[in-house]
Amino acid sequence: MTGLDPSSAEHGAPLLPPVDPSVLTVDVLADTGRRISVRAVDMGLRRWFWGEGVVLLGMVRMAEAAGDPLPPFVIDFVDEHVARGIEPDHVNSIIPGAACAWLYRETGDRRYADTCRQLLDWLAERTGPGPLEHWPGGVWADTAFMAGVFLVHCARALDRPELVAEAARQWLLHADVLGDPASGLFAHGSHRGETIWCFWGRANAWLALAGVEILEADPSLDHVRERLAVQLTALAATQPAHGVWDVLVDGHPETRGIVETSATAGIAAALFRAAALGISPDRLRSAGWRALGGLHPYVTEDGSVTRTSAGTVLQLIPFGYSVIRDDRVQPWGQGLGLLAYAAALVTRSCRGSRSLR
Repeated sequence: MTGLDPSSAEHGAPLLPPVDPSVLTVDVLADTGRRISVRAVDMGLRRWFWGEGVVLLGMVRMAEAAGDPLPPFVIDFVDEHVARGIEPDHVNSIIPGAACAWLYRETGDRRYADTCRQLLDWLAERTGPGPLEHWPGGVWADTAFMAGVFLVHCARALDRPELVAEAARQWLLHADVLGDPASGLFAHGSHRGETIWCFWGRANAWLALAGVEILEADPSLDHVRERLAVQLTALAATQPAHGVWDVLVDGHPETRGIVETSATAGIAAALFRAAALGISPDRLRSAGWRALGGLHPYVTEDGSVTRTSAGTVLQLIPFGYSVIRDDRVQPWGQGLGLLAYAAALVTRSCRGSRSLR
């Protein structure tokens, strides 16, 4: 390979040593998840957007896994936006609606159902025979999660199973555009109809998590199961020994050693949940614990999930991913961290999830 620039990788921060997964007891997992949740609340999140939506979903799942009451932040956040009126302006504005669907199932309050229907109508106006575009001319992995997970939650809340089928259709359309037949990994996105083969970690987390959400709602969707199994097996094969994937998960020399915790958290959650669905359970569960053992040292005492990369637009070359800042606490890092600890807690305690499973 010529013309590479490994300078960012060569100056990457030293890796933190992983913990043995045996120390991640039920109590440790629950305490860490609670600290991540409190830190997310302290961020002062206000926008109805994708990072906030991932936090809301993570808080719901963490409360379910730990047997805790739902954090008041979730209800207050949703109620404030519902009262003001929600006007989505991008597909990333859809995912907070998953919390609306959950609240409708729990309370029966019609305001939440009405908001779900409003968001569904907005999404339907932008849905055609092909994959939903993130931007005109661009298909991104993010969309399979932001729209797909919302569809799954609305399907359950509104008793509309056809929405699960639509989420599965979108997931497979995205897999067709972004999936690499040689490696089984997924690219971040396409630009002007051309897939850019950079195997971004968070893209793989988004697609993996959307896949398990869909299969948890309808385990009979064999095409999703098969493609997801290939992806997760590939991720397990590329996982570094310390457990935390680089920002690009294929070990590209320009990003090697630049770890990315939010991707690792999302992938870990998907590994645990896929194993629970019977997909290579021993191998995927082992990879999940290795990922969480590597992730755990990056969670500070105040619950900050550190080394989470900033919001990342599609990069046209691998080097672009080596210079994305990762020195700030990000809502998606907190939310994906919550999803990881919740999935691990369910796995460790064998406790089912009443509302979400």
